[in-house]
Amino acid sequence: MLKHRLLHPDILEAIASAGHGSRILIADGNYPASTCLGENAALVYLNLAPGKLTVTEVLETLLSAVEIEEAAVMTPGDGPEPPIFDEFRRLLPGLDLVEYDRFEFYEEASGPETCLQIVTGERRLYANLLLTLGVVNA
Repeated sequence: MLKHRLLHPDILEAIASAGHGSRILIADGNYPASTCLGENAALVYLNLAPGKLTVTEVLETLLSAVEIEEAAVMTPGDGPEPPIFDEFRRLLPGLDLVEYDRFEFYEEASGPETCLQIVTGERRLYANLLLTLGVVNA
C-alpha cells in the first residue's frame, strides 16, 4: 500500500515513468488541453464538475509524491496578478514562479518534456501551473 496521498493510477503511471526535468501541467477548467497536448503527455481528466477538483487540491496531493524544482504560471496580458499565485507560493515555498504570457505558456506546456496534463474543474482564472520535477534526495 502506498504511503503518500496520491492514489490515481494514471497519474502514478505517468510520474513513475518520468524523471528529473519532466513536466506536469495542472490545468484549470478553461485550458485547451485537447488541442495543446504535447506529444509525450498523458491526459487525465479530473474535472468532475465546476470547481471540482481545484488546481491547488491536485497540487497538494502531487507534492506528497514528487519533488518540484520549478513552477511556471500563465500571466494575464495586463491587470493585477491573479490571487491564486499567492496560494501557489504558499504551497511551493522557496520557489519563484516563472511567468509566461498565454501563448508562451501553451508552447512550454505542450513541449516534449511534459509527461502529464491534469485537467481540473478549477474556475479561478489563470490557475494553470506547469511543474518541473526535481531530484529525489534519498
